[in-house]
Amino acid sequence: MVADRSKQYLDLAIVAAALIGGVIGFLWFNAFPAEMFMGDTGSMALGGAIATLAILTETEVLLVFIGGVFLLEAVTWIIQIATFKRTGKRVFLMVPIHHHFELKAWSSTKIMVRFWIIGAILCAIGFVLYYRYYLRFQL
Repeated sequence: MVADRSKQYLDLAIVAAALIGGVIGFLWFNAFPAEMFMGDTGSMALGGAIATLAILTETEVLLVFIGGVFLLEAVTWIIQIATFKRTGKRVFLMVPIHHHFELKAWSSTKIMVRFWIIGAILCAIGFVLYYRYYLRFQL
């Protein structure tokens, strides 16, 4: 039983490593100024692969932290639509939230770096929670 589980996790690690390699290659050409864009098809496939890996490794709760920036972007849509339907007023100048900051005269670079910082903090929280609650060390 243990050998089967370790084989399963080895297979998942190979798939995850392939995804990481593909994303690194994409980011190499997407650095400023971007030479290519991912689009909806690539981002949906990547998100689906990450969600599948989280389900198979039973770490779905960590996606809230590791994907916190993406969750924030989606929540701003929900807030904007809900408040506009109720009150007729907008909370943000434009959604998703990175466009709101652009309309507030923030540069794209400033927004990107701030989102990187927030993403790094949320990923660190996710990794701490993983090591605290998901790994069971036998001493």
